[in-house]
Amino acid sequence: MADPKGFLTTGREVAKTRPVGERLKDWNEVYVPGSLLPIISKQAGRCMDCGIPFCHNGCPLGNLIPEWNDYAYREDWQAASERLHATNNFPEFTGRLCPAPCESACVLGINQPAVTIKNVEVSIIDKAWDTGDVRPQAPERLSGKTVAVIGSGPAGLAAAQQLTRAGHTVAVYERADRIGGLLRYGIPEFKMEKVHINRRIEQMRAEGTKFRTEVEIGRDIDAAKLRKRYDAVVIAAGATVSRDLPVPGRELNGIHFAMEYLPLANKVQEGDFVAPPITAEGKHVVVIGGGDTGADCVGTAHRQGAASVTQLEIMPRPGDERNPGQPWPTFPMLYKVTSAHEEGGERVYSVSTTHFEGDEDGNVQSLHLTEVEFIDGKLTPKPGTERSIPAQLVTLAMGFTGTDQANGLVQQFGLELDARGNVARDADFATNVDGVFVAGDAGRGQSLIVWAIAEGRSAARGVDRYLTGASDLPAPIRPTDRALTV
Repeated sequence: MADPKGFLTTGREVAKTRPVGERLKDWNEVYVPGSLLPIISKQAGRCMDCGIPFCHNGCPLGNLIPEWNDYAYREDWQAASERLHATNNFPEFTGRLCPAPCESACVLGINQPAVTIKNVEVSIIDKAWDTGDVRPQAPERLSGKTVAVIGSGPAGLAAAQQLTRAGHTVAVYERADRIGGLLRYGIPEFKMEKVHINRRIEQMRAEGTKFRTEVEIGRDIDAAKLRKRYDAVVIAAGATVSRDLPVPGRELNGIHFAMEYLPLANKVQEGDFVAPPITAEGKHVVVIGGGDTGADCVGTAHRQGAASVTQLEIMPRPGDERNPGQPWPTFPMLYKVTSAHEEGGERVYSVSTTHFEGDEDGNVQSLHLTEVEFIDGKLTPKPGTERSIPAQLVTLAMGFTGTDQANGLVQQFGLELDARGNVARDADFATNVDGVFVAGDAGRGQSLIVWAIAEGRSAARGVDRYLTGASDLPAPIRPTDRALTV
């Protein structure tokens, strides 16, 4: 145990953010550089090293949280990094982007603020990079087997790294011009600077993983031909079909899916554009969708100089405390104030868009909405609550409905889908097609980054067993697992 009295003598302290006025002038991460390390050892000392560490179950990866908390408390950063990497290929990603279901399951959180597990995690990995403790782990020998991974998001990268380290020759195919999937183009720079992706890619290249960008399987390469070329294939193409809003006026200019809007802002940071083709500058912006993607749109619009930003959510405002239906240690739906929300804008709950209005040139100018309420379990408009708000740029951030089938990948492989429209798989993450496996959102549906990495690691074990008859690779989850999260 780190500090037997730590949870009694030390209060919870989280990472400090830069002043709003300062961070809105750039796209750097919002946190004060170096502010965590001076406090993190004491924060790690709040961990009680519980006899039954529910944080393990809260984390889909099964992270060994009490162990690396103990090492961080003792400032043994190398050992802490080793324990962290034992279960997680990319802790710098999860430490920045995961909503931390582990903290919701922390035993201390029953009656006190939970341990800052996420902050400890990111401090350990950032320290490991600074001290050179993150090094390539090339396999001792090659198996002679080849694997193609379709998609370079967190699931695809995790599967590729695990399989490369197992001795297989792995090639990752990505349809975009850079590796990273939604980590690269869906996550704004102010949430995670892309240097963290770039150095992981270099590590993986040094280990032997090959990368092929601007290649879309199903269009540029026939899926069936790819299967013949490789001994196994892992589909980690994500759930990239955005949920649409079929209301009158949807065809007006200035209404875009979030995944049309956000990547362009990231491409500016990559140097591809001087200014984004779609910008919020000087416009009244409305973001439809109250989740993390919506918050990313809010923060991006602020940095582009929006005249106003309004975020709409059809569901009621979540509570500040757990409700009885979401008891500890489950992952509760709570009211969250992200860094983007701290920067301004208005959040409106329990409203539904009825239609859009535009000008004579076909550009959106206003959004009409109505308040809604639950009646007999159904969301129903409230009479007399209709109103309009100015909207010159609208982003649709209402989630995703499944894997893109327009490119022919599903059809060319001959894949079966489950009842939710995801690629069906068995306990080894294998599809109905021999030698073809699926990991991440393509098989699970839209989910968290920590689930994607866990699925990639588990699918890698299934592939390894298929190729060699046995596997020493870990499998943190099964396809049906839900652990303590929702």
